[in-house]
Amino acid sequence: MPTQQGSPTVRRLRLGQELRLLRERRKLTGAKAAMELGWSPSKISRIEAARTMPSTDDIKALVKLYRVDGDKLDELIGLLRDAEQRGWWEDYEDVLPEEYTRFLGLEAEATSQRSWEPQLVPGLLQTEDYAREVILASRGIARITHSGVRSRVEARLDRQRRVLHRPEPCRLTVVLDESALMRRFGEPSVMREQMEHLLEISLLPHVSVHVLTLDSLHPVNTGTFIHLQFAEFDDVVYLEQLYTANFVEDLQRVAGYEIAFDHVKSEALDENESRVLIQRKAMLWRR
Repeated sequence: MPTQQGSPTVRRLRLGQELRLLRERRKLTGAKAAMELGWSPSKISRIEAARTMPSTDDIKALVKLYRVDGDKLDELIGLLRDAEQRGWWEDYEDVLPEEYTRFLGLEAEATSQRSWEPQLVPGLLQTEDYAREVILASRGIARITHSGVRSRVEARLDRQRRVLHRPEPCRLTVVLDESALMRRFGEPSVMREQMEHLLEISLLPHVSVHVLTLDSLHPVNTGTFIHLQFAEFDDVVYLEQLYTANFVEDLQRVAGYEIAFDHVKSEALDENESRVLIQRKAMLWRR
């Protein structure tokens, strides 16, 4: 993975994954490894699941137990050093849900992102005013303060800059339902600007926008999901609900979401047809 796109979140996951693989090659259970080191079994589990950051001494103890060479130790220490860095999203930890900050950490190193959105223009493609109106609309449920709204808008714009305009951006493919172009947030001028922005962003070489029209078949009965792909890490699907979010990491289930995305994309308009429809909606919002 390119170092300029390195994400401490992904490094933590890779470190845990590498330690788990080394343990399994020695045919040791987590409980057996913990007993040999005088640790609790939960410590091994938390380290391998990237819920706890190991210390340098912890890694040295594990490497000694697993009987691996010095080069591997250097690699693991390098992963630990990278994992200890702060990601840009950590500046917003006080205002963003924990699951979402983890998603941002994964997104920072994704090579491809495929998103199905049945209700809203996706966050990566939102204008500042549209984003503010979307966040304000949820205040009655999420109890977000005025400063919290401002910080969330800033985080969303920061995310756009870092994902869409980084030196080697990921490939972004979005399918959104036509209703997302028709549901009003803010004044008509906000919607018109959002439609025009969507058209502009859709012209970027690494962005592909498709619209599923209201008279098309709706082949998947599910809410928003985002499928992230990585160069050296298993795919992950992110699901966001009202009060929480989940990550799908089981390979068979991830494959199911991949099939679902391909299905809904096949029913949607192609890129040029989608731009024509978005332009038509922009003109309607001028009235």
